[in-house]
Amino acid sequence: MPVGFTVRIATPTDDARVSDLLKASYTELMPTAYDAATLALVLPAMTRANPALLATGTYFVAETVNGHIVGCGGWTKERPGSGDVALGLGHIRHFATHPNWLGRAIGRTIYDSSEAQAHSAGIRQFECYASLNAEGFYAALGFTPVRRVEVQMGEDMTFPSILMVRSI
Repeated sequence: MPVGFTVRIATPTDDARVSDLLKASYTELMPTAYDAATLALVLPAMTRANPALLATGTYFVAETVNGHIVGCGGWTKERPGSGDVALGLGHIRHFATHPNWLGRAIGRTIYDSSEAQAHSAGIRQFECYASLNAEGFYAALGFTPVRRVEVQMGEDMTFPSILMVRSI
């Protein structure tokens, strides 16, 4: 049983606190896998909470007893970027853990909540676009790498990632 936090469904009112978490996590953890020029281009977009995602009912936050959000993540039926939907396929979305809270099963607990909810909704396989620094996290959850991909982050910006899949 995780200690020090609870997981709940996110709401649009979590916007600022999720953005703060994304900025803390991604700016500290991504430089191990990406150069400064790439991060300077993508982090401004990646470290803002997605209001539509916060309103889905399929996005979760890990919150301390003091109200600090120390983890986030979730899933959607819609493929990021295109909005395409395929029967039985779900997409892992925007996971992060605060660097000071790594190793406390936050990501796994949020993933388990996501998987249980998605399975109840008829999802039988997840795919995700894992950042290069997060490949080990997703592999530990049972995801298998398929191939490297360039995720479109704007008209003239892409982000090197790894397409990973997992049956649920």
